[in-house]
Amino acid sequence: MTESSLPESAIPSVPPRILLGPGPSMANPRVLQAMMQPMIGYLDPDFVLIMQEVSDLLKRVFKTEDAATFALSGTGTAGMQAGISSLLEPGDTVIMCVYGFFCERMVDMAERVGANVVPLRADWGQPFPPKMLQEALEKHGDVKLVTAIHAETSTGINQPLTKLSKLAKKHDALFMVDAVTSLGGNPMEFDEWGIDYCYSATQKCLGTPPGLSPVALSPKALQSIKDRKTKPASWYLDLALNANYWGFDRVYHHTAPVSMILALREGLRVVLEEGLDDRYARHEKNAQALRAGLAALNLDLVAPDGYRLPQITPVWVPHGVDDATVRTVLLREHSIEIGGGLGAFAGKAWRIGLMGDSSRPEYVLAVLSALEGILPRVGFEVAIGAAVAAASEALAED
Repeated sequence: MTESSLPESAIPSVPPRILLGPGPSMANPRVLQAMMQPMIGYLDPDFVLIMQEVSDLLKRVFKTEDAATFALSGTGTAGMQAGISSLLEPGDTVIMCVYGFFCERMVDMAERVGANVVPLRADWGQPFPPKMLQEALEKHGDVKLVTAIHAETSTGINQPLTKLSKLAKKHDALFMVDAVTSLGGNPMEFDEWGIDYCYSATQKCLGTPPGLSPVALSPKALQSIKDRKTKPASWYLDLALNANYWGFDRVYHHTAPVSMILALREGLRVVLEEGLDDRYARHEKNAQALRAGLAALNLDLVAPDGYRLPQITPVWVPHGVDDATVRTVLLREHSIEIGGGLGAFAGKAWRIGLMGDSSRPEYVLAVLSALEGILPRVGFEVAIGAAVAAASEALAED
C-alpha cells in the first residue's frame, strides 16, 4: 500500500479534552516535553543515572529511606499483579480488606495464584472497619499478607491505614497498599505507616501519561520474595528481579520504556518543586470547592464526610436521570470527561476527578457550569449559577 492510498482516519487528530474522570488526568506540559527528548539506550551509563534519579525522587514522594523504589513497566494494575504474584505462594493465607471495585480485583488475582484468600467484604462507599481485620487475624493463623487500598477510586473513600498496618504487624503479616490514586495527591508515609509494599500509577496525581507503576518495597518484603520455596508465576512482574534491575547491580531484565521514565522523572520533579504539603492542600481546596458546587446542585456525595478523597468525588446520579446521557453531553458539547460508576455503582454514580494537573479551579468551575446547563435538559431542575457561585466562594476562602 502506498502512502497516497492509506485510508483516512475517522479521527484525524486527538481531540482536546479536559480530563476530569478517574484517570488518566491532564499531563503536565513539562512532562510531555520531556518525552520528546532524544532516544537513549537503556544500557547507556547516562540512562542508568536517570534511573537512579527516578528511584531517589520516588523515595521522597513515598516518604521512605530503606525501601527499594522503582517503576514497573506497566500500569497500576501491573503493580497490583506484581505484589500479589511476588508476595504470595500457593497455599499462603492472605486477608484482603474489600470495600470497592479495585479491592475485588485483588481478590481475583490472589485466587489465580492459588493463595488461601480471605476476603473481608465491607460496605461500598464506607471506610473499612479495622475491627473486621482484627477478628479475621485472630481467627486465621499464619497470615502471610494483608491488603488494603488507600484511595478506592470506585467509591471515593480515603481509607485510614495506620490501624490496619498495626494489626498486620501485630500478627507478623506483610502489609500491601494500593496507592494508585493517592500518591502525589494524598499524604503517603511508607515508613511511618509500616507499609511493606506499595504501588501506584503515573496517570493520576503524578501528572504523567499512563504506562508505569511506581512502587516501594520494604527490605522485609524483598527478603520474603527471596525466601520463597517456589518462583513467582510471573517472571516479568517478579519484584525481586525488577528490584535488581533498578538496584546497584543493574541486572538486565527487560527493555525499559525510556520515554516514559523520562516523563516520570519530570513529573516527580514537578511534584517536589510544588512541595508535597502544598500539593496536598491544593487538591483538598479544589475538592472542597467542587463539593460546595455539587451541594448547590442538590447532588449527594457517595463518601461520608471525613473520609472523602480530594482527587476523586463520586456523586449519586439523580433519580430518573440517565448516567450515560449526561456524560456524553459533557464530552461532546463541553469536551469534559467524567467517569461512570463501576461494579455495584454502575449507572448509579458519576466520578469527578481532580488529580494532578486536572486539579485546577478553572476546571472545577467549568464542570459545574456545564452541569448547570445539562441537568435541566434531562429533567433535573437546578438553580442556574448557584453551583459556580458556591464553588467560587469556597475557592475565595483563605
